[in-house]
Amino acid sequence: MEYSTNHSVIHSDARNLSAVQDESVDLVVTSPPYPMIEMWDGIFSSLNGNIQEALNAKDGDKAFELMHSELQCVWEEINRVIKPNGIVCINIGDATRKIGEEFQLYPNHARIIEDFRDIGFSTLPDILWRKPTNKSSKFMGSGMIPPNAYVTLEHEYILVFRKGGTRTHYNKQDRYESAYFWEERNEWFSDVWSGLTGAEQNLTDANRDRSAAFPVEIPRRLIQMYSIQKDTVLDPFLGTGTTTLAAALTGRNSIGYDIDESLLDLLNNRLENLSSISKSYIENRIDSHKKFVEDSDREFKYTSEKYGFPVTTNYETDICFHHSELIETIDDTFKIHHSEYRNK
Repeated sequence: MEYSTNHSVIHSDARNLSAVQDESVDLVVTSPPYPMIEMWDGIFSSLNGNIQEALNAKDGDKAFELMHSELQCVWEEINRVIKPNGIVCINIGDATRKIGEEFQLYPNHARIIEDFRDIGFSTLPDILWRKPTNKSSKFMGSGMIPPNAYVTLEHEYILVFRKGGTRTHYNKQDRYESAYFWEERNEWFSDVWSGLTGAEQNLTDANRDRSAAFPVEIPRRLIQMYSIQKDTVLDPFLGTGTTTLAAALTGRNSIGYDIDESLLDLLNNRLENLSSISKSYIENRIDSHKKFVEDSDREFKYTSEKYGFPVTTNYETDICFHHSELIETIDDTFKIHHSEYRNK
């Protein structure tokens, strides 16, 4: 089966998602600016001048609250555009910072959970993304003597929320073709993800301060876990277009918001290489599965109907990979063609 998806990039403030219709989005996947991480101070201060005043006054707690108040406006808009039973995934890290004479942790993940629960979302189990660093300078405090050293943060959170109960309305064929492998399920639905390193962004000096290490594997997994092909995925903080790329690779439609128009060229470059990236991604999944089968001592009772290799469960028999290729670009909208991948 062949089909096409549409991907829109909107250069605007995500506190007003006016181009997105009510209850039109199936899944949100995003990594917002992290409050109290210094590289994002300028962005938050441009939204609310009181934030810079609080930082100048060395009032970290006030600055923290004000930054999250700006994010709350985006969360309210997400509540408007997400469908009933839709899911929201937010990649966020806590911040450690010394303001004045006081060093402390600012718990971004806890504050966002509180905000979403106040809106009315249900909280689903979250994921810890382990991203350790080997830098010798990573430890803070008094070195080798107690008691004033600090634990180094080497993880971020992927928070998962749902608006209402489980989803019941979908196309059965699309759902079953969107299946993942049994061994992928075991890895992806673990509450700790490791081995996913931060992404190289290849940014210019002009937009380097907007960069963030959000590897494409994170939104790609989340999109496959919490949506089916042809669904619509929203990223209100699109940045370099990682979620758009992941949606294109997985056969979903997407909408991306970002206030910085200069980042569009980076997305253009990534989508121009979509065909080869898609082919490599599909073949890597198939090769990894074949290796799993080869290394396993289990008896496989089922077979993929389209590809002929053994699979663990009946759910995997209808799995179908679609090769993705850019076919049209009009202004800030991209049309992607998806054709059934033929195993060679």
